[in-house]
Amino acid sequence: MTNIILLNISGEDRIGLSADFYSVIGEIDVRILDIGQSVIHNQVSQGMMLQLPDEQDPKGLKKQLKQRAESLGLKLRIKDVAEQDYAHWVQKQGDDRYTLTLLAREVSAEEIARVTQVTAEQGLNIHDITRLSGRIRLDQPVTNDTKSCIEFTVQGKPKDPASMRASFLSIASELDVDIAIQQDNAFRRSRRLVCFDMDSTLIEAEVIDELAKRAGVGEQVAEITERAMQGEIDFTESFSQRMALLKGLSEDVLVDIANNLPMMEGAEKLIRNLKAYGFKIAILSGGFNYFGNYLKDKFGIDHVYANILEIEGGKLTGRAVHPVVNAERKAELLKKIATEEGIDPQQTIAVGDGANDLLMLSAAGLGIAFRAKPLVRESAKQSLSTHGLDSILYLLGFKDQDII
Repeated sequence: MTNIILLNISGEDRIGLSADFYSVIGEIDVRILDIGQSVIHNQVSQGMMLQLPDEQDPKGLKKQLKQRAESLGLKLRIKDVAEQDYAHWVQKQGDDRYTLTLLAREVSAEEIARVTQVTAEQGLNIHDITRLSGRIRLDQPVTNDTKSCIEFTVQGKPKDPASMRASFLSIASELDVDIAIQQDNAFRRSRRLVCFDMDSTLIEAEVIDELAKRAGVGEQVAEITERAMQGEIDFTESFSQRMALLKGLSEDVLVDIANNLPMMEGAEKLIRNLKAYGFKIAILSGGFNYFGNYLKDKFGIDHVYANILEIEGGKLTGRAVHPVVNAERKAELLKKIATEEGIDPQQTIAVGDGANDLLMLSAAGLGIAFRAKPLVRESAKQSLSTHGLDSILYLLGFKDQDII
């Protein structure tokens, strides 16, 4: 006869419930092989796997447990577990684990059904489900600012990772949600450095386009910028072309633009929390250090690497100062800063929106395409488009009660 039993307990939760129930086995020399509990509203569901000592009468203990459960108004199921089944289950703890994050304005049953269908098709078993966002009030209206986030822990190896990612991208686009899946390891739980692209990522504007408007060459520069972000032309070449068009612009314009930089939705909240929790923050931008340093001073950002605006006689020269911060340079700088800070590359995060961010996103432990062009969204490890930058906190496992 097996001496391993699995208890499943459910009922109305209250303080001291576990103490009252488990007092039956409190003085028995049992081994607790596993335990878990969850509470939704005022209903508790708890499981415990026990190995009983050889001299213990299983029938007698089961009878006592059932009597205690009945006296406490609990439902109790007891199942005997064969040693070989337990041994097989223990072996599975070495299986890969992934954290799947579903972010929406208000998570629906359809969204959960679609996402979990993909995990099932990929041979992944859902181990835990946790709500990261706060509880929803019944009178709370759903607006563009409403966030609802569910985190799934799944176990196993995806049959086809590329197909799984394509399915998640399709669902995200169709249902207007964000879906991210990360390997659940020590690095995922200990990120330490976040590197941001600046233009159209940390701020809503493309500063070079703003400069071009002031110089009267807005349309020409915007066209080149868009082609570069789509990956149609080399960034370094496009940068030189755009800089040449800015020749003669007064440096007084820079002050006015800096003072009116529009921050991306959620940027200030994200930076505030990252700093509060000890993250290092860097700007790695194909834009300009004048504006990057303005943000550095304003928000306490740790590192800024961006292109130099060459000025002579109070006017822009229109020359590109090398080395230009292009795609290759961004990836190099991420690694450089990580080394200087004593941070493993797998503990880094990169966030960007353009084709010149792809190498940086690939070099980071967590690369996030934020409100990105289609090419970037399809190529990056993760993609967020539904909410502001502060939704990145959910990908790091933050709950609403952790966010300041």
